[in-house]
Amino acid sequence: MLLPKKIRDFVAKENYVVDKVGMSGSTVFLYGDKVLKVQDNGAEAQNEYRMMRYLSGKLPVPEIYAHEISDGKSYLLMGKCAGEMACSHAYMQNPSVLCKLLADGLKMLWETDISDCPCRQGLAQKLVQAQYQVKNHLVDLENVDPGTFGENGFRDPAELLKWLYQNMPEEELVLSHGDYCLPNLFGVQDKVTGFIDLGKSGIADKWCDIALCYRSLSHNYGGKYLGEKDCAYPESDAMDLFGELGIEPDWKKIRYYILLDELF
Repeated sequence: MLLPKKIRDFVAKENYVVDKVGMSGSTVFLYGDKVLKVQDNGAEAQNEYRMMRYLSGKLPVPEIYAHEISDGKSYLLMGKCAGEMACSHAYMQNPSVLCKLLADGLKMLWETDISDCPCRQGLAQKLVQAQYQVKNHLVDLENVDPGTFGENGFRDPAELLKWLYQNMPEEELVLSHGDYCLPNLFGVQDKVTGFIDLGKSGIADKWCDIALCYRSLSHNYGGKYLGEKDCAYPESDAMDLFGELGIEPDWKKIRYYILLDELF
């Protein structure tokens, strides 16, 4: 891949590997101490750059070295986060440390002042985006939870979208990551060292992040991303997340936001 000159000036002839973790739809190149994210220059890529600049100094987000748009692609060169992804084997084997890390990350988001946040990602915005996905047949039906569609679920994405409009919950607005899954949080032991993949971040309901975090934790404990049929970490329970947060799960909201995410 021929990189824009501004990016080439930073990485020169450094060796790299392509990151295979995550499901963001972008291509991520890992250099020695830098990360290059290449994706279509759509609304999500533009929002990620804007929110990373906004959150610099407020939360542990990667330092931006260079940003270039060329031939419809966004090239974002940034620093590497210290530590490991929350989905690393070291964290998965230590559920108490992992759940504390995840809960602390959520609390850091919620405690961030949103009075001048440049992006809103509440239901008014998300449902419009979901409508675009459905209208343009962009919903990936191969990558949804079993039961979302079919005999015991919704007939199709259009029916799900209609249900989402009819059942909009009251929102508790905070700074939301928007895709608070285990690969998007870095830590050193129980200390949060980095939030990544911020293209969906902005002001939104706190339960959006709780729901996606709970689902991600459940899937990782269950071995979904390891290709295992049985639970990969049978002694672990995703419900421990709520104990660390000190709240009772709101299952209606959790189900709502998981179903909403199925359209993206």
